[in-house]
Amino acid sequence: MALLEIEGLKTQFFTSAGTVRAVDGVDYTVEEGETVAVVGESGCGKSVTALSIMRLVADPPGKIVEGQIRFKGTDLLALSEEEMRQIRGRDIGMVFQEPMTSLNPVLSIGRQLTETLETHFGMSREKADERAVELLGLVGIAEPERRLAQYPHHFSGGMRQRVMIAMALACDPKLIIADEPTTALDVTIQAQILELMKNLTREMGVAMIIITHNLGVVARYADRVNVMYAGKIVESGSAEEIYHNPRHPYTLALLKSVPRLDLPRGGKLDPVDGQPPDLARLDAGCPFRPRCKFATDGCANSVPELEEVRDLHWSRCFEQDAVIKSLETA
Repeated sequence: MALLEIEGLKTQFFTSAGTVRAVDGVDYTVEEGETVAVVGESGCGKSVTALSIMRLVADPPGKIVEGQIRFKGTDLLALSEEEMRQIRGRDIGMVFQEPMTSLNPVLSIGRQLTETLETHFGMSREKADERAVELLGLVGIAEPERRLAQYPHHFSGGMRQRVMIAMALACDPKLIIADEPTTALDVTIQAQILELMKNLTREMGVAMIIITHNLGVVARYADRVNVMYAGKIVESGSAEEIYHNPRHPYTLALLKSVPRLDLPRGGKLDPVDGQPPDLARLDAGCPFRPRCKFATDGCANSVPELEEVRDLHWSRCFEQDAVIKSLETA
């Protein structure tokens, strides 16, 4: 049995402009100790899927309307709010997007770390402080005892992200969800943060979901990759399969838009043309159709199913043969 199993998840937002199908039938699993990446452009449903797992979707206007989210065999959607509160932070940790705004500016770093420990483990303040110092040292922050009394504005962006990771690790969770953990950080700090997270999860045996828009970021760190578009997973497989044998036009377009060191200098990037669709006004066809160079008239009639195209590699496309041919002639 997988650590996390998501089945038929649908999360919608009911707005004056219509019903936004932010997550529209998502299925995927995370095994113990595994790192799974969820990749896609802004607005494709990555973060809403993560918030749905944690049951933090604001209601109203958002609502999980269908599906199951099983963690260690327990359906999280069937739990009471109090039962779910015991799982958040303790069994599932989350590194929220934007470290600059995720930390409370009026609470010290020490208090933000010790609050979770006191709540879930009933630790005394002294014991919680000791654990907080240990956690800050674990994520590479120097002079952790002195840092406990400081506030978020005393920390740089990279250090704030390290604090967020320490908070996620505080209760030794089985799963960490990292939502855009390198947003707003410079390239060298991004690499440090990702390396830190990978090492910590390897040493502690923690499973991790990395949510990002950058396929280049996850090439080194993910075991499996789920590519999302318009609220659906359009391709899923091992990181090696996704990078070497993409089968969906959107995945191929994302890969081509990443700068590569093995290409001649001065070469132009190949951006993904067009804009993501309005999730409140999707038609009956494939949502990627208006931006797809392989689209045919048949793509306008229905949304393709997610089908296994190779061993443990799934894709949602009617024109996979054309994608394969384009790779062979590239």
